[in-house]
Amino acid sequence: MPIPLYLAMTAAEFSSCPSLPERIAWMACHFSPYGTGITNCPQQLPPGSLLILNDRMPSCGHDPAQIADVLAQLAKDQACAGILLDLELPPDRLTRQIVASIIQSAPCPVAVSSQYAQDAACAVFLTPPMHIPLADFLAPWEGREIWLEAAIEDVEFCITETGCRIQPLPCPPEAFPHRAPGAFSHYHITVEEDALHFSFRRSKEDLQAMAQEAENIHCMVGLYQQLK
Repeated sequence: MPIPLYLAMTAAEFSSCPSLPERIAWMACHFSPYGTGITNCPQQLPPGSLLILNDRMPSCGHDPAQIADVLAQLAKDQACAGILLDLELPPDRLTRQIVASIIQSAPCPVAVSSQYAQDAACAVFLTPPMHIPLADFLAPWEGREIWLEAAIEDVEFCITETGCRIQPLPCPPEAFPHRAPGAFSHYHITVEEDALHFSFRRSKEDLQAMAQEAENIHCMVGLYQQLK
């Protein structure tokens, strides 16, 4: 059976969408810049949705207990399927306390970004790279529940005598003829006199193949504007 796919929607997308997707992830919640809690909470989500808390605003000065209580009440009142803590800033002591408080209080499963997951008793949210077989990438997390990010993207590895530089592709090639075994992506090779370029792409079809074949994955979460 394919892995369940949740589409992450902004508040504007949610309010203007003529037909909501089957599974929704509300991606607007973040630490309040004006107080000690969170802001942009949803008024009413369909039962079985995900709540996403991001750190676009730093957690500095916030109250772990207050944030945990608000999220727990939201998840309970709206019958949420889970809470995703999509945290990208470097870990700090306060945010670790917030994560621990949310996990302890939540009435539903919680997943957190990998940089906070080592000592957190919850699922781990991972972004699978396009150049490493998925099974190898997930091996260090054996025994943990895993939620995967589902993203359509292009990236280039530029290899020179001085090392490897990873960067977005400003002008992707038209064709990516080579398949990266087990990584659910395709790549293109460009050879120059002083550099070797590996251009990787993960398409919607690659994501569908991943959802069909990957094992031990609880769910996938992707952007509504990419995958609708």
